[in-house]
Amino acid sequence: MAMAQRPDTPEDEERFVAALRRRDERAFNRFVLTHQDRVYNLCLRLLGSPEEARDVAQEVFVTVFQKIDRYRGDARLSTWLYRVASNHAKNRIKYLARRHDRAKDSFDDLLSPPSEGRLSAAIARPDQALEGRRAEAFIQRALLLLDPDQREAVVLRDIEGLSYEEVSDIVCASLGTVKSRIHRGRARLKEALDAWVEGRDVTVDSREAEPPEAPAPPHLLPRLLEEGAL
Repeated sequence: MAMAQRPDTPEDEERFVAALRRRDERAFNRFVLTHQDRVYNLCLRLLGSPEEARDVAQEVFVTVFQKIDRYRGDARLSTWLYRVASNHAKNRIKYLARRHDRAKDSFDDLLSPPSEGRLSAAIARPDQALEGRRAEAFIQRALLLLDPDQREAVVLRDIEGLSYEEVSDIVCASLGTVKSRIHRGRARLKEALDAWVEGRDVTVDSREAEPPEAPAPPHLLPRLLEEGAL
């Protein structure tokens, strides 16, 4: 899906934010089209369920639409959006933990990779494609072994490619705390990977199953308009 153009300069972003605050429909449509894939992928990495990720991503954009006046401009708009998305995802994790829903998630849900994630490479040979999809599925399951704070920091830094400073701004934690979470998270992932290379899957379920095709990128704008959220 083609990405909408992002504001190029701080002045452009300032004018864009002003348009969002006026509830300009074209500006908000542009905002959703620009950021929906990355928001969805972030939610998917944190939650492990495509259905939950789509619902939370939709809630994120509704929140932005309703609360854009709270954006103070002390960080980039994209940083604020990541913060909103991370907070929504962590709240959903707490809710699911209370309801024990995560224990009931299907194995297929946990295998679903993000739509355009950096770890999803296009590989020509079918045997290599299958291995790539199994590796992607393992990575997603391994991420779910981390506690939510570690998972959030690792995803933002190592998958989304943000700087330590940006991650610190998004999660509202000190730089030292962020680096510690990432270090512990990476160490846990390495343990899981080492076991996987040795033929031992220490993630949620080691049974053999062919990973499903990657889901199509969610088109959140039609859903938001259809459900009367905007």
